[in-house]
Amino acid sequence: MKCPFCGYLDSKVVDSRPAEDGASIRRRRECLSCRKRFTTFEVMETLPVVVIKKDGSRQSFDRSKLLNGMIRACEKRPVSFETLEKIVDEIEQILQNEMNREVPSEKIGEMVMDRLKDVDEVAYVRFASVYRQFKDISTFMSELNKLLQEK
Repeated sequence: MKCPFCGYLDSKVVDSRPAEDGASIRRRRECLSCRKRFTTFEVMETLPVVVIKKDGSRQSFDRSKLLNGMIRACEKRPVSFETLEKIVDEIEQILQNEMNREVPSEKIGEMVMDRLKDVDEVAYVRFASVYRQFKDISTFMSELNKLLQEK
């Protein structure tokens, strides 16, 4: 690690501990040349995930956009914010672990619906109605019938 004071390219780690968020490590280093100390943070590298939209356009995965859609579906429902965050964390982790850097939006939508179905059926139907773009009452009813048959 290059010293910020003298530019020497070698240092030793004096102290190492997890940072506040737990997703990074804080290291105190000492320059082997000038003996001054400095702090570095080590974080896990994440590769960007690109979402392929239904119209073929591409945009970066946005966890807040996914979370907001789920919050809207769960409005006035007994679903905690922590539960929704946990679902988003789980989906994001699955996407990061896959070798494919481009993911169709349909796959993400299905992942959300699979999890919402177990958490709250009303929220599931709300999310599905927007995601699957129900055109009329018959498509809405067919989705409800599928849900009832699974029970």
